[in-house]
Amino acid sequence: MIYLASQSPRRRELLEQIGVHYQLLAIAVDESSQTHEAPCNYVARLAAAKARAGMELLRESEHQAPVLGADTTVVLDAQIMGKPRDKADAQQMLRALSGRTHQVISAVSLATPGRQITRTSSTEVRFRELNDQLIARYWRTGEPCDKAGGYGIQGFGAVFVESIAGSYSGVVGLPIEVLAPMLNEFGVGYWEASGRE
Repeated sequence: MIYLASQSPRRRELLEQIGVHYQLLAIAVDESSQTHEAPCNYVARLAAAKARAGMELLRESEHQAPVLGADTTVVLDAQIMGKPRDKADAQQMLRALSGRTHQVISAVSLATPGRQITRTSSTEVRFRELNDQLIARYWRTGEPCDKAGGYGIQGFGAVFVESIAGSYSGVVGLPIEVLAPMLNEFGVGYWEASGRE
């Protein structure tokens, strides 16, 4: 079992997919980037901060399970593209991504009172050409509002993707290929919710 310091339904679904038991923690972390901060360092710092914030919530409890923090960002031309502020911001992001290859960087951090490990995953995603009509229709679905880069690969935004090179689950928000070995290191089981006797 782990504690999940995230409200992302996509991360919950990925943990359930691999049979990891979890309990949710509601944490708040400032997600502002620092001046001249590299995108890889940015997501690693946020994932680690979220795990530590979860640990702080549990400080008075008798918990034994690790806390999982995670963060994902979209990067184009070395610039971090966070969640869109509004419709115009989302449309600008999608126009910039149209017909181009961008990076999606996800970081995961597992923490216990005496130990913390943080690792990252980077995936290249290529978009097909998007016109303004398609971008406007996508905004009306409501999906871009809370997604880094203004799209969700696991939802309606899948139609934008021409190809990916790397981790699909990392683009969704929780790179399983990075997380599974970390769970092993902390003695956390997976497939726990899916086996037959």
